[in-house]
Amino acid sequence: MSETKSAESKKVVEADATTTEPHHSFLSRLYTGTGAFEVVGRRKLWYGISGAILAIAILAIIIRGFTFGIDFKGGTTVSMPSTGTSGTIQVTDVENVFHQAIGKDPEAVVTVGKGASATVQIRSETLSNEQTEKLRTALFDAFHPKGPDGNPSKKAISDAAVSETWGGQITKKAVIALVVFLVLVGAYITVRYERYMTISALTAMIFDITVTAGVYALVGFEVTPATVIGLLTILGFSIYDTVIVFDKVEENTHGFQHTTRRTFAEQANLAVNQTFMRSINTSLISVLPVVALMVVAVWLLGVGTLKDLALVQLIGIIVGTYSSIFFATPLLVTMRERTELVRTHTRRVLRRRNNAATTEKSPSEEATAKAVSADEDATQAATEVTEAVTLSKPAPTNKPAPGARPVRPTGTRRPTGKRNAGKR
Repeated sequence: MSETKSAESKKVVEADATTTEPHHSFLSRLYTGTGAFEVVGRRKLWYGISGAILAIAILAIIIRGFTFGIDFKGGTTVSMPSTGTSGTIQVTDVENVFHQAIGKDPEAVVTVGKGASATVQIRSETLSNEQTEKLRTALFDAFHPKGPDGNPSKKAISDAAVSETWGGQITKKAVIALVVFLVLVGAYITVRYERYMTISALTAMIFDITVTAGVYALVGFEVTPATVIGLLTILGFSIYDTVIVFDKVEENTHGFQHTTRRTFAEQANLAVNQTFMRSINTSLISVLPVVALMVVAVWLLGVGTLKDLALVQLIGIIVGTYSSIFFATPLLVTMRERTELVRTHTRRVLRRRNNAATTEKSPSEEATAKAVSADEDATQAATEVTEAVTLSKPAPTNKPAPGARPVRPTGTRRPTGKRNAGKR
């Protein structure tokens, strides 16, 4: 009976374990936010990866530098249709004509657009009026570009000059806008959350700016006003994603010192996992329009001026998502763990776990205890059955059977009757 009882108890325990601890796939745990990634616990690894990315970006900025557009460094731009009387105008032919007319090479000659609307753009350092007119005459004589009416016309060749002061004004305004943005963001996060989150968020934004600038230096794209606009746009996206994660961290860690179930770092890691899919989905939705901009506007339509905006937004969205998950939150936990409140709470949690671990029995002890408990249960059940049988029997009585002489108790005298009294 004890073996049967023990087997039944084992089946119940196994059934309970199967019910309470189901096995979830990796994608299921990732989508539900139940801890598919250990981000905060491996923050040294993420610090190393982030440091390597930052170092590459800084080296690219130092070694390669930026290719500033004409809007920043000033110069002269000459444009003309890409189709002449002899067919499509080639870039190498334009470079040769420029060198013969001016005596030096242009800074860049590119074809912008597709089909009949395509144009050839020539960028060079600032040219005088005489040099500009000489260049226009040389280009017309060499290619005879067609005007709007389809006939060759010198008026089809246009020019524009940009001064260096105008580019300096753009740079100054961009820096002012960036500083104001950082101040407002820092003030909001400090008031809404805490100063440690402000430091982490601003550090992540600086990381995003530096990495995006490093990618721009590696690719060699020109830095234009569209680049500045795109940079300010991705800063807004980066801070938005970071605030979303911090809001969940603040929710999970509210009153953390009153419980010893998880440490502050574990609560923050849970918040990252709970917002992981949201960050990925937001990034994907943001990337799709940028990819469409690059494919349609740049490759299909040939609008080269939009590639600067598209590239900075694409890189910024990817880097901003990475920094909000793998850099900002681990940095926040690192700073908070230096405070006395978090250190004390972490020690309490670890002490409680150690105490619970020492009081747990070994597998052999647990098996022995289960067997003893099963035997005790069986013994108790047998005792209960015996008592039930005993109680079901009728109770014995002292009444004699019919016709039998009553039994006189031992040690009692026979009662005296009238018969004895008559003999006297």
